[in-house]
Amino acid sequence: MSVPKLRFPEFRDAGEWEEKNLGDVTYKTDKRNKEGKKYPIYSINNKVGFVPQAEQFEGVDSNKRGYDITLYKIINKRTFAYNPARINVGSIGYSEDLDDIIVSSLYVCFKSTDVVIDKYLKHFFDTEIFNQSVNNNVEGGIRNYLFYENFSTIKVSLPTLPEQQKIADCLSSIDDRITLEAQKLDTLKAHKKGLMQQLFPAEGETLPKLRFPEFWDAGEWEEKKLGEIASFYKGKGISKSDINDDGVLPCVRYGELYTHYQETINSIVSRTNLAISDLFIGSNNDVLMPSSGETKLDIATASCLLLDGVALGGDINVIRCNQNGVFMSYYLNSHKKFEIAKIAQGDTVVHLYSSQLKQKC
Repeated sequence: MSVPKLRFPEFRDAGEWEEKNLGDVTYKTDKRNKEGKKYPIYSINNKVGFVPQAEQFEGVDSNKRGYDITLYKIINKRTFAYNPARINVGSIGYSEDLDDIIVSSLYVCFKSTDVVIDKYLKHFFDTEIFNQSVNNNVEGGIRNYLFYENFSTIKVSLPTLPEQQKIADCLSSIDDRITLEAQKLDTLKAHKKGLMQQLFPAEGETLPKLRFPEFWDAGEWEEKKLGEIASFYKGKGISKSDINDDGVLPCVRYGELYTHYQETINSIVSRTNLAISDLFIGSNNDVLMPSSGETKLDIATASCLLLDGVALGGDINVIRCNQNGVFMSYYLNSHKKFEIAKIAQGDTVVHLYSSQLKQKC
């Protein structure tokens, strides 16, 4: 039994919250698409929840990817689902009003009972309390998993249904505000993308469509292979367990190139206490690209390091040249993005090798 530090006035005398296992307030659903019906195929995106799988694979028809859809799981309204190998804060999708869709057989799918409000549970899954519980319950070796059996033992504190609803409504209103701000940001990103398309020459051309006035008479752009102007290096392994909030050395892990950084890196989110002698140390102006990832388009992402003395983890391609690194990262992320995606290798796990970047970009 427990009481939160912050409580709405009308519930201050409502008593303590009751602690239950998630297995007491949810139940697993495993309805397979045995008849092979062509339901829409969805995946789970950590940022937005359920999304059509075609969007995850950039327009590729999911029904033509060679998967046996009789193994897929059918999702109905008000269903939660997550990938047991990639569960953390924000990684559990909620179908809400989506009905009759199918997802990978790898996903763990479950629904809530009538003692908990879905939106309350959804917000609980976004808490650091839940994240810590996940870390304490995963199993496995190189890759950790959280199957429903362990998930069901995680504790959740529950007030009465009216208080659950009040909390859910409050947090959902903030989410709505965040969504509006995100839409504004998306508009700005779209403007940036359009601008990048005009500031760099199109394929086969040597002049951009848009140029700053002081460079109108500066002549054509020169085209060279990356291998002609850059040296290539590889970061050294820094595992999740090596990250320490009080670490003395700033570091970048390859997954952060997707989640934290864009074209420029001028502040570092992670630190470690590993010995410098065991690490690869990056330099100001280095361009970083992941060497492994989930999709070919995702892996085609570049960030320019604007700091010295930063340790670079494994699975990071380091491009070091005497050109402007910020310019390089924007260029690689715009016109070169699809070209890089084409040379990436693999399906389940995609790899991008420096030898490919040297010769083909």
